[in-house]
Amino acid sequence: MNKIRKGDQVIVLTGKDKAKRGTVLAIDGDKLVVDGVNVAKKHVKPNPMKGTQGGVVDKTMPIHVSNVALVDANGKPSRVGIKVEDGKKVRFLKTTGTVVGA
Repeated sequence: MNKIRKGDQVIVLTGKDKAKRGTVLAIDGDKLVVDGVNVAKKHVKPNPMKGTQGGVVDKTMPIHVSNVALVDANGKPSRVGIKVEDGKKVRFLKTTGTVVGA
C-alpha cells in the first residue's frame, strides 16, 4: 500500500522548493509529480505536424517521495502510518491520528 497517493496534499521537506505545498498529480515508482513544485525550463522545438509552437516552456519535473510529507489539519507535515480497521488497511497521519482518504 502506497503511503502517498495521487490527489494528496503534500509539503516539500528538502531541496530548492522546501516548504512549498501542492497536490500530487502523478506517481511513477518512487517519484512524484507535484503541482507547482520542481518546475524547470524546457526548450521545445516547433513541430508543425503536431501544431506545437517552439520556445521555452515551464515543465513540472518529478521529485522523490522521501522529500515530501502529507499535510495534516494544522498545516504541518506528517508521516503516514498504516493500520487495519474493520478488516481493511487504512492510512493515518502520525501527528493527529486521523484517517486519510477514508
